[in-house]
Amino acid sequence: MTTPPILTDLSTLACQRRRATGLPGHSAAMLLHALAADDLQERLLEVNKRFTLPALISGFPGIWHDLLPEALQTEPTELLPLAQATHDLVIHALSLHWANDPLGQLIQCRRALIPDGLFLGVLFGGRTLQELRAVLAEAESRVTGGLSPRVLPMGEIRDLGALMQRAGFALPVADSVTQTVHYASLAALMADLRAMGETSALAARPRHFTRRRIFDEAEAIYQENFPAPEGRVRATFELVFLTGWSPHDSQQQPLRPGSAKARLADALRVPELPLKND
Repeated sequence: MTTPPILTDLSTLACQRRRATGLPGHSAAMLLHALAADDLQERLLEVNKRFTLPALISGFPGIWHDLLPEALQTEPTELLPLAQATHDLVIHALSLHWANDPLGQLIQCRRALIPDGLFLGVLFGGRTLQELRAVLAEAESRVTGGLSPRVLPMGEIRDLGALMQRAGFALPVADSVTQTVHYASLAALMADLRAMGETSALAARPRHFTRRRIFDEAEAIYQENFPAPEGRVRATFELVFLTGWSPHDSQQQPLRPGSAKARLADALRVPELPLKND
């Protein structure tokens, strides 16, 4: 097996999260966490099942406490402290996008579930901060003639759904919700990301201060290409929700190929035409 590349500096990420909780705008900046928690609460209400052994994985456990007050709470370390087959519900809350080995995280969550246990995950998807990624790249290219990794690359919904299958979940589903947020300026957006603990923790990030000219150029490009009413700028956040079950014999199983007893053409009431030979 090949070792996954180190994408995230986990010690820097943990430090940024601790610092974020002490910033004045932290509570307001956690709006997306609150929206994600509300959505997961609705999804749990739709499941006709009572969960008594939940586990919650989050970099901000205090924000998520109200969702499952009785849950075992843990931070998203590379090796999750979850015993095998001990939980009937595992929630991975807005931290999977920073994982160096997201497949490994999903496999650990699936192994922590008892048979027919439920996994719910939410993370930022590929369209998140697409505007910021574009303007920083163009601004740095104009000013320095080069590019540096500044915004975390995030998974596309199709790829994330495929990871659920590879992790061994039954009945996997991936869907997304997009939120557009308007900020007074690029600086206000950056301050909000700092208060969320979501500024760059990339292992390959630049280790020097960014030139002021790059931010000035990025602000102008942002206002030109992604304006919002009243001179504000817009930012996209894509929340991807992952749902899957630990396999169990009682679950619906796919039919064996070739076992159908009726033709699709008959069900649709259309003629069946032979394939043409080229």
